Amino acid sequence: MPAMKTALASPLALEPVFRPSLRHRLLTLAGWLALVFSASATAVFIADNGWYAGLAKPAWNPPGWLFGPVWTVLYAMMAVAAWRVWLQGGWTQQKKPLGLFLLQWALNALWTPLFFGLHRPGWALAEILVLLVAILATMRAFWRIDRTANLLLVPYAAWVGFASVLNWTIWRMN
Repeated sequence: MPAMKTALASPLALEPVFRPSLRHRLLTLAGWLALVFSASATAVFIADNGWYAGLAKPAWNPPGWLFGPVWTVLYAMMAVAAWRVWLQGGWTQQKKPLGLFLLQWALNALWTPLFFGLHRPGWALAEILVLLVAILATMRAFWRIDRTANLLLVPYAAWVGFASVLNWTIWRMN
């Protein structure tokens, strides 16, 4: 439980002040990292049967080896962004922006099973467009609280935008 103290907001009212200890802040950062990286666990349940390799893809399709490093950096930035917003009052004060973050995170985790697991690029396209809207809503909410948190999500939004175009192209080519 974070240490909660009260501070005089005005001569007539007491306002709670959110001041978690350094240990609590670091544990929470570790928790955000674990949560965000767990989205990639959906890939564990998908057997590589050559389906993706057999699809027609555009010449600008990134090489397979690039996805791991890109998502590692993006997931780390996403976790730090959520943590920075959490630091501004915890769940009590940041329920809506952190809820939006969790929504987009869940949508992120859902895309892989739709595309690779069910072999449904059309469904995955619809889902990734909803994901992109959820990311933009999260960024808007984060902007109001911590502009650095918002900026940490810019590369993620750009990558998902690119992935949306790639998803659409693969769907149309096949």
